[in-house]
Amino acid sequence: MSNLREDGLRVFREMLPGTLPDGDVEFGGFAPELMDIGVESVFGKLWTRDGLSRRDRSLVTLGILIALRAGDEMKAHFRIARQNGLTEDEIAEVIYHSSGYAGFPAAATARNIAAEELGKTKESRPGESNP
Repeated sequence: MSNLREDGLRVFREMLPGTLPDGDVEFGGFAPELMDIGVESVFGKLWTRDGLSRRDRSLVTLGILIALRAGDEMKAHFRIARQNGLTEDEIAEVIYHSSGYAGFPAAATARNIAAEELGKTKESRPGESNP
C-alpha cells in the first residue's frame, strides 16, 4: 500500500467508524478504481493536509456538496461532520447559509438528507429533542 492509500484508509475509518474492515480493502463492482482514487486523493491527500482542521474541512465540504446537490455524498458527510465535531445546530446553520448562495431547493434537499442521516424527523428543529 502507498502512504496515500494507508493514510486515506486510516482517515476514512476515523471519520466513518465501522464502515470499512481493517487492512487493505479491494473495492469491487463497476468502476472500482474510482473508490481507489477517492481514498488516495481525497482522504489520503486532502483530508490529511495541514492548514484546516477536520472540523473546518467538514464545513467547507458540506457547503460544496450542498451547492452541487450531491445527495449521495452528503449522506456520508453529514455523519462525518458530526464525527469531526460539528453540532447539529452548526450543520443546520450551514444549510441555512447555503440557501442564500446555492438556493432554497439545494438547501431544502440538504435539510431532508441531514434529517434522515442524523436521525431526526422532519418536524424536528435544531436544539429540540425527538419524542
